[in-house]
Amino acid sequence: MKHIARKRFGQHFLTDSAIIEAIVREIAPVPGDAMVEIGPGLAALTQPLVERLGQLTVVELDRDLAARLRAHPQLQVVESDVLKVDFSALARDRFPGQRLRIVGNLPYNISTPILFHLLEHVEVVQDQHFMLQKEVIDRMVASPATADYSRLSVMLQWRYAMEDVLFVPPESFDPPPRVDSAVVRMVPLANPPAIDVARFSEMVQVAFSQRRKILRHTLGRWLEQRGADVPFDLQRRAEEVPVHEYVALSLAT
Repeated sequence: MKHIARKRFGQHFLTDSAIIEAIVREIAPVPGDAMVEIGPGLAALTQPLVERLGQLTVVELDRDLAARLRAHPQLQVVESDVLKVDFSALARDRFPGQRLRIVGNLPYNISTPILFHLLEHVEVVQDQHFMLQKEVIDRMVASPATADYSRLSVMLQWRYAMEDVLFVPPESFDPPPRVDSAVVRMVPLANPPAIDVARFSEMVQVAFSQRRKILRHTLGRWLEQRGADVPFDLQRRAEEVPVHEYVALSLAT
């Protein structure tokens, strides 16, 4: 029976074989990898991956698709909302002594929450390859003083090295999304700064809360409330401050 894409799950199924091959080349799976695929859908990417890996763990919310996937002897299916999956426990229980390689065509309607959820489990991750809306990846990899540089840029760049590795047009999917897509590679930094992540997140959120305003009106007040007296140029907008300066400010407060 043909599976009808469900809007509530943000389903767009990859059908372009050349794009699928290109994604697999970028991931470069090898037997023994502790790989987890988020949202395998109709297994367009799953099948070439498992052929190279021997076995693969998949996370699928759609119960009809999960039932289909369970029929595949080389797949271990986690039927769950990905935002509720404890990836640290998954790594410990299924892949002891290994770090996860996480891949997937993420549902665009919740892609940012998924990225932040995975950030909480970054200690058990080797790398991540995700298909996302091109606009989101542009923000993830953006440089300071550009229109795309945002809270998302800062919150991910302090912890990952990232690059846009592949453009994917709408016609590569069924049904075609109304946006361009791309594939991003995310590799956790080997020696990240030891920051208080909750405080850092709050600080960055405050800084970008009114991005057109000078930071004196937003971040300046936040620092004053905490009695922080540190040298930092507040006569800039949030988008003008490099990631390393936000990290240094977080460490100093």
